Amino acid sequence: MALPTDKPSFGVLDGVKVVYSAVEIAAPTAAAVMAEWGADVTWIENVWTGDSMRDTAWVKEMERRNMRSISMNPFTEDGKEALRAIVKDADIFIESSKGPMYARKGITDEFLWEINPRLVIVHVSGFGQWGDDEQINSAAYDLTVAAYAGIIAQNGTTDQPMNISPYLGDYINSLMIVSSALAALHRVGVTGEGESIDMAMYETLLRVGTYYMMDFMNAGISYPRPGARHQNLCGIGVYECADGFIGLCLYGVPQNKYLLETIGLGHLWGTEEYPEDTSALWLNGPKAELIQETLEAYLKTQSKHDVQSDFVAHRIAAQVVNEFPDILAADHVKQRECFIEWEKADGERVMGLNTFPKFSRSPGAFWRPMPALGEDTRDVLARAGYSAEEIARLAETGTVKIADED
Repeated sequence: MALPTDKPSFGVLDGVKVVYSAVEIAAPTAAAVMAEWGADVTWIENVWTGDSMRDTAWVKEMERRNMRSISMNPFTEDGKEALRAIVKDADIFIESSKGPMYARKGITDEFLWEINPRLVIVHVSGFGQWGDDEQINSAAYDLTVAAYAGIIAQNGTTDQPMNISPYLGDYINSLMIVSSALAALHRVGVTGEGESIDMAMYETLLRVGTYYMMDFMNAGISYPRPGARHQNLCGIGVYECADGFIGLCLYGVPQNKYLLETIGLGHLWGTEEYPEDTSALWLNGPKAELIQETLEAYLKTQSKHDVQSDFVAHRIAAQVVNEFPDILAADHVKQRECFIEWEKADGERVMGLNTFPKFSRSPGAFWRPMPALGEDTRDVLARAGYSAEEIARLAETGTVKIADED
């Protein structure tokens, strides 16, 4: 079916124009979130195979909604000028590459600011635009960036570190890209001058991972990998019940008292070892091993749903570990309309995540499904001021690819 080309007015970012050139998750998902919030997003894909996200069966339909696709090589001389024409009225340009690749190919910040001095430019890379040459030019994916940043070393068991799935390093960086780009856009509104952001993905993960690293840097404390439990507190982690698993987060004076009484260790409460004002049951506490073993044994005799109801009623954070069918069946998830259906470009129905968060006055929306590779090449270039003849010439030279001419 023919996709609409004029974005309707909706969302908190209505009137903001975003252009991005990237593949897979981190930068594209940031653009996708802004598109759901009302931004007009143009997606630059290469002229060969396009975004590798197209190789997925279903997630591409969610990650690439609300976008225009132009298939273009921005690194030819014609491509560089086409890129400048496309971003001349944009608010934000996002590119993801290995180190300062765009600058090396002649697309510097100054080159773009010549045509649009108010432009916010976000450079997304694994290790930054400057620093150790070998490191900044290293290939970077979610897992390797997380490995470098020490996140993987903090997860898993004592025997085996573990990746943070699915692609959490990418998705965390997506939200950082959104926030930093919009923060810079706010500053542009104050000063009238554009901004360039060096988004090194490992640094975002350093920010996430320094909670316990602070203890190491300042006191030399290094906690072991906790597996499914907490690094230094009892009653926090994933525990096995008689019919599945439950996530617990035990903290607070009344919470600790109730849990000890419930699992048969109430006699510990109010003693010298565990005074009545004990808010945290530390793993280095005098009876920590006994508490953990008794809690584990107790939970294995209980239904996960009964434990959740009981503990939540007593202000202990406890939630059953949901599998995919559980999430889709949850009344709360249904009432908040977390998942919706829409039509793909071929008319087939697809189910995926709804917009988030829920803006009360200017809600997010979807106005078009994922386009074909280069579906909007003509439209994007025409909006940038190119004539039909100029577009045809760019197609002939291979600078751009037009979907209906494959």
